[in-house]
Amino acid sequence: MSNIMLKDKVAVITGASQGLGEALAIRLSDEGCKVVVADLNYEGAQNVAAQLKDAIAVAVDVTKYEDCEAMAKAAVDKYGRIDILVANAAIVMSGDILEFPAAKFAKVVDVNLNGYFNTVKAVVGYMYEQNSGCIIQINSKSGKKGSFKNCAYAASKFGGVGLTQSLALEFAPHNIRVNSICPGNLLNSPLWVNSLFKQYAANQGTTEEKIREKYLSQVPLGRSCEYEDVANVMVFLASDMASYMTGQAINVTGGQEMR
Repeated sequence: MSNIMLKDKVAVITGASQGLGEALAIRLSDEGCKVVVADLNYEGAQNVAAQLKDAIAVAVDVTKYEDCEAMAKAAVDKYGRIDILVANAAIVMSGDILEFPAAKFAKVVDVNLNGYFNTVKAVVGYMYEQNSGCIIQINSKSGKKGSFKNCAYAASKFGGVGLTQSLALEFAPHNIRVNSICPGNLLNSPLWVNSLFKQYAANQGTTEEKIREKYLSQVPLGRSCEYEDVANVMVFLASDMASYMTGQAINVTGGQEMR
């Protein structure tokens, strides 16, 4: 895709200090955006921003509305507007429900669902003033289909799809589009390699290699979802080519949801 599509747009992205968020921030910059790199890990956000052509780093805890307000204000103070919001901040904690503390369930929902709400609420007033904007939530295939011994994450992501659709209805008169991207398993990412394979192997009483084989066998296209797959859809949704799309939750799964 040509960088002309997003040239000089101002994009705010949360959860952008590492992993998928970092990759999406880099892609936004490559596509011509001025980028606000927001994360709880401020040092990590600074490191990412330093790689980009025109970017600032902002510390934000998305579970705190006042942090989100400060993030939005920093973006507007620096760049004068906010054209694109990518709500990417999220956490995963899984386990058998009988051994899964209620506090962990609440934490996952607080970051993944309440954090999405807080981020949008803090930003959308500026988009109202512009009478334009694009909001993209990074959701999950687990926002469309239950996830074994992963109830908190799935619940938070199902809620995210409902929030996306509701906000799309509310914001449409203001020329603001809201969509979700539902990636499949990013099996080659640090999150999976360093954490999720271990979590899921322990939960399911098997090996990490068997977990990898299990998830790959569920994908008709026969490979892992990669950062670029998600970034391609993000750029499309943020561009004018998607000007008639709102309230959608788009699968980027290699067909996994069909099995």
